[in-house]
Amino acid sequence: MDYIPGYADDSFFTLTASGQVGLAVLSLGLACLMGLAALRLHRVLWALALFGAFVWLSPQVYYLYYVAIIDGLPWQIVVGRPPGPGTLLRLLTFTGDANLSDHGKGVLGWAMIALAAGSAVMRRGRQTG
Repeated sequence: MDYIPGYADDSFFTLTASGQVGLAVLSLGLACLMGLAALRLHRVLWALALFGAFVWLSPQVYYLYYVAIIDGLPWQIVVGRPPGPGTLLRLLTFTGDANLSDHGKGVLGWAMIALAAGSAVMRRGRQTG
C-alpha cells in the first residue's frame, strides 16, 4: 500500500508491507481488547478512563513491535506522563495531529464510549424487564 489520501506523510508508510500488516493486526487486536473491556465496564466514565490509560500506555506496546521489526532499534521506555483531559478531548474531536495514529485513537475512543453506553442501557433493560 503506497498511502491513504490525506496521510501520505504518515510513518506507517515507511514500513514494509509485512510491517504494515503486522501493525494493523496489532492495532486491531488492541482495539478488540479495549472494546471488550468497555463492554464489561457499563460506565462511560470508566470507558474514558480506560481510553486514557490506553493512550498513555499503548506507545510502549507499539514501540516493542517496532523493536521486533526494525534492526538496531534500542530498548527503551517511551511512556511519558499520562494524558490530560485536553489531550483526550483533542483525540476525540479529531483536532490534534492529522495522522493515522491520532485519528485511530479518536475512533477507538468513540467506539469505547458507544460500547460502554450501549452495555449500560442493555444492562438496565435486563434489570427492569
